[in-house]
Amino acid sequence: MCECADALRLKKLNMCNNKNPGKLPGFFNFEPMENGMHENFMRMAIALAESNIEQRLGGPFGAVIVKDGEVVASSANKVVPENDPTAHAEISAIRLACKALGTYNLSGCDIYTSCEPCPTCLGAIYWAHIDKIYYANTKADAADIGFDDHFIYDEMACSMDERKLPFVQLLRDEALPAFKRWQEIG
Repeated sequence: MCECADALRLKKLNMCNNKNPGKLPGFFNFEPMENGMHENFMRMAIALAESNIEQRLGGPFGAVIVKDGEVVASSANKVVPENDPTAHAEISAIRLACKALGTYNLSGCDIYTSCEPCPTCLGAIYWAHIDKIYYANTKADAADIGFDDHFIYDEMACSMDERKLPFVQLLRDEALPAFKRWQEIG
């Protein structure tokens, strides 16, 4: 699936390329209020999740990234069609936003996601420096339908030698010079 697929899905839902997020032609026509704009962006994320299910493209998750009241990027979950376990809606939207804005730093952006971010997405959101997360469903709601990330939170709380996935450190002395060089030129 190409990167434009999510934009095409939004366009089909009459929500793309609209300069006034409070007036979504043919979908949600009401005047924006402070919460109204936030709700419209969340509805976009939810619509992406629903469309993803109907098209049988992947999990029921959608995300929209907004800067200065404008949609910068949006995506549904792409794990199945891209055979990529990291292609969650939030991460896919972050990748598209970074390309669109020409930066890895999304300061000044907010993310609207149809579900509370999993640990993978939360880490990506922090690394992208996104200002605020708006979410609809909770991680408990996700667990109820089979997307339970509790084991990851449990694993992160364990020391490395107590984790179910073995961690084996190798060649630290050979790897440290790259870090030292980064510090020197940084």
